[in-house]
Amino acid sequence: MGGLLALNPRVERFATIVSLTTATATAALAISVAIARPSVSMPFMAGTDFALGVDALSALIAPMVAVVTLLVLVFVAGEIRESRARFHGLMLLFASAALLTATAQTLPALLFAWELMGAMSYALIGFWWRDDHRVSAGLTAFVTTRTADVGLYVAAAAAVAGGAGLALTDLAEGSPGWRDVAAAGVLVAALGKAAQLPFSFWLSRAMEGPSPVSALLHSAAMVAMGGYLLLRTEPLLAATGWASTATAWVGAITALVLGLVAVAQRDLKQLLAASTSAQLGFVVLAAGVGSVAGGTAHLVAHASVKALLFLAAGAWLTALGTKRLAGLYGVARRWRLVGWSVTVGALSLAGVAPLALWATKDAVLAAALEESLWLYAVGLLAAALSAAYAGKILVVIWREVPQEGATRVEQHLDEEQQGSRHVGVLEQAPLVVLTVGAAVLGLLALPPMGGRLASALGEEAVDATAAEWAVSALIALVVLAAVWRWGVPEPRWARGWLGLDAATRAVVVRPTLALAAALARFDDRVLDRAVTGVAAAALSAAKGAAVFDDGVLDAGVDAASRASLRAADRAARDDDRWIDGLVEAFAAHMRTLGQIARRPQTGQLHQYYLQAIAVLAVGVLLLVMVR
Repeated sequence: MGGLLALNPRVERFATIVSLTTATATAALAISVAIARPSVSMPFMAGTDFALGVDALSALIAPMVAVVTLLVLVFVAGEIRESRARFHGLMLLFASAALLTATAQTLPALLFAWELMGAMSYALIGFWWRDDHRVSAGLTAFVTTRTADVGLYVAAAAAVAGGAGLALTDLAEGSPGWRDVAAAGVLVAALGKAAQLPFSFWLSRAMEGPSPVSALLHSAAMVAMGGYLLLRTEPLLAATGWASTATAWVGAITALVLGLVAVAQRDLKQLLAASTSAQLGFVVLAAGVGSVAGGTAHLVAHASVKALLFLAAGAWLTALGTKRLAGLYGVARRWRLVGWSVTVGALSLAGVAPLALWATKDAVLAAALEESLWLYAVGLLAAALSAAYAGKILVVIWREVPQEGATRVEQHLDEEQQGSRHVGVLEQAPLVVLTVGAAVLGLLALPPMGGRLASALGEEAVDATAAEWAVSALIALVVLAAVWRWGVPEPRWARGWLGLDAATRAVVVRPTLALAAALARFDDRVLDRAVTGVAAAALSAAKGAAVFDDGVLDAGVDAASRASLRAADRAARDDDRWIDGLVEAFAAHMRTLGQIARRPQTGQLHQYYLQAIAVLAVGVLLLVMVR
């Protein structure tokens, strides 16, 4: 359905209703399969299957993806006015890729979903393709994550070489050397998608996309799936002895450093983007210390919080034409429902008890304390920074601007687009549902639900002590009070995302584009010239044969063979009339087919991906039918 909407502009009038109907049915189906726990497997290649299934982990993640997608698309119904069919179609394909990732049981299925998810992110970030900076941002995000994605192919090769096979549950059973290579490949690919250090900057560039794209990408798709992959492959990380430790420290350091980056931002979407990397750091930390239950609970709760905050940022951007914090002072007083929803989401992000992320962060920190006091200390400091950047949002949206400062605020209005000064019902309705999630989803990490979740995932529950709960809650309140009273420092060195933009362009994006340009030149100068040369040589040989025929053979023909020549001439005329006619007709048909084949070759990379997706979808359908 997503492909139909994305490729067929004639369904523009019906795009919204078709999209919402599809998303609603998908959400209902996701909830039902979470209960029924089905699985399907089809032969794919020797030694492995294309397998999908729902277990305890995906039973939580799949409904999260489907429900958040539905709520984001409700917002889209009131937000996006142009190219609706294409936007809804791409969003549905994006969400479908995330659902496939969540239910993939083998590496072939995972790679199919992983590729589709990356392609759709490129198309959605650069959705307004007439703006060069948006297309460039999508390209930077795409190339950066695709570079990391090579790790999954390395992991697949290592799994086969090590005798583990391509089932995700069997990766830890490979031979020690190859198992280490597989773990390294999975780790790199997951860190790239989850925007962890050193790949974090692509998430900043992704903010050039429409706000609903940011809401889905940051909460339930793409970034979240990077963290999910590490939770899924936690046995592989633990089996190596080094990968789990490396994972834990990368997550903890990202949570800390990107927390500082978030504190330094003066743009609301950039602040939220940095906070996404920081919050996913807690999920990565959980995978490293073996707390799959804590990481899953944090992933689900964070999806509700971050979708809420990004949708609110998008609503204010549409209404006021700005996302700069300097232009959003007092905005919560103007649209109270949006303001109070953001307040609940920001307090949850800060770790204020008893809201969702307070409980889920402490579940992760309790597991980190079991592993290392230093990991716990870094994680606790990162949690304090969460309160600092969440407090910065609250100060801006609620503090009334003095009369002398009103002019400065008004200067930022309409600086990015013409504001409508209106937030509609469709934009506000999803915020109410997401606010409830931001408040109550912490129950997944609190007793007794936390113990049941850990048991379902096959691990022992590690509950925080009452002192740990109290310390984290107190730190959040103290930091919030300090930010409200004195504000928060904005380190200049962190405002530019640590210079990762220049590093990413220099190390990843430019070399990749340079390699692509070199290959294109090789194709033009070597391969094309070789083909042209072969064709020219064939023509020369044909002409030489004709000259030989006319000058030598004809000269040796005497009068006695003229009758034979006349017969040959008649045969030649028949050849010209019938054989050559058939050849020319065949050539004309082939020329027509070639012209048809060239029509899809628009030069738009996302259209090539959509065509590939259609072919793969037909292939999967045939596999299902002949099974």
